[in-house]
Amino acid sequence: MSCDAIAKFLRLLKRSPSGAVFNPWWQVDGQNDIGSNAPAIRRKQLRAYLQQRLQTARLAVIGEALGYRGGHFSGIAMTSERILFGKQADVVAALCEHRNVSGTIRNGGGHRPPLQIISSLEPRRTSKPQICPHGFSEPTATIVWGTFLRLGVKPDEFVLWNAFPWHSFDPRRRMLSNRMPSKIERAAGLPVLRVFRELFPCDHVVALGKIATAQLQELGVDAHCIRHPASGGAKLFRQQIAGLVQNASHQD
Repeated sequence: MSCDAIAKFLRLLKRSPSGAVFNPWWQVDGQNDIGSNAPAIRRKQLRAYLQQRLQTARLAVIGEALGYRGGHFSGIAMTSERILFGKQADVVAALCEHRNVSGTIRNGGGHRPPLQIISSLEPRRTSKPQICPHGFSEPTATIVWGTFLRLGVKPDEFVLWNAFPWHSFDPRRRMLSNRMPSKIERAAGLPVLRVFRELFPCDHVVALGKIATAQLQELGVDAHCIRHPASGGAKLFRQQIAGLVQNASHQD
């Protein structure tokens, strides 16, 4: 896959549903964005994130929808600004732990994995500092990233996406809120999910929760159904992912 394929994918993301849906790559959050260039920053970060994983991702993880504390401002599914900046303590610790293990003499002392989530550019925030001085932090993103890294999965060996790729918010609480996307909205996300699978035809696909599972089933994708880490599901999520990663390693 080439850069052209990713460019086409980004253009496909323009087709977001109307209503209480925010499109972070093509729309400006007038209340919370740093300025009119925020969508371009998020597109650039998503492009770099996907490009880095085109040839290396062996596992695709599909969540439900973008959250306001995650991809709304970072532009990357299940990834918060704080993770991008290297300011999320749990994720940084997991990155450092993995980097140190991978660089030992036992493994030949080869090139150590980078500490950055995106190694090809310097990430930038798109939320106003006065709203969240250190950048937004999302619990789900922290759990997902920390779990995979502590299991020894390199940052570019797994790729994150959502069944509904945009941010569905509660219009009564405005942009800094989340809500479950409707059936009509989820149907609008299927073409994007289909193209994402074409970009990343990974042997192992993880569906986090019922919505992601149902969306992948619509496309005929056989996915591993895993407990979503939100709402008290973190422990079971970690257990199920550990078993999946172990089995995948044996198969590979």
